[in-house]
Amino acid sequence: MAQMGFFDLSDRYASLDAKRDPLVEIDAIVPWEEFRPALEAVWRKPDAERKSRAGRKPIDAVLMFKALVLGALYNLSDDQIEYQVRDRLSFMRFLGLGLEDRVPDAKTVWLYREGLAQAGLVEALFEQFDGYLARQGYIARGGQILDASIVAVPKNRNTLDESKPANATGSRERVNVIKCSEVSEDWGKRPPITCVV
Repeated sequence: MAQMGFFDLSDRYASLDAKRDPLVEIDAIVPWEEFRPALEAVWRKPDAERKSRAGRKPIDAVLMFKALVLGALYNLSDDQIEYQVRDRLSFMRFLGLGLEDRVPDAKTVWLYREGLAQAGLVEALFEQFDGYLARQGYIARGGQILDASIVAVPKNRNTLDESKPANATGSRERVNVIKCSEVSEDWGKRPPITCVV
């Protein structure tokens, strides 16, 4: 058995296939090259309009559309499309990228979507995509990957007496304020809060 190299993904992809990766099925069903003429008309300037051939080669138009499909299927923001493509082998395989390949950044995804929107093609392209799936007996239902952030919260530095709410008579009884907060007047009418004493 040969030693696995850093960029040898065949074993990892085989383990993904054992889990019935839906992206593999979508990739096999949809004839992506049929989208190319409409996509390239928006994504690339015609050769006559280009000033020179200098600069970075643009990312493939079909790859960019497939990135938008991933965003729609998994309810991802542009930043999350970039992150998830970098992070997930299944997304990289769906786009035809290897570990060493350039991943479209969030700004590029946004510019691509805006170009399609200005050309009025977004709905037509996704209807065509859904049509390919429907003819094969599939329905594309969007999933969700949580876009969670961790945020530091302020810490309560009150003393025990400062934390005790006053009751109607003005006396303070021992109440755990973390489990019971008084409702502010500007919150409107809310159901009463049960306190643990």
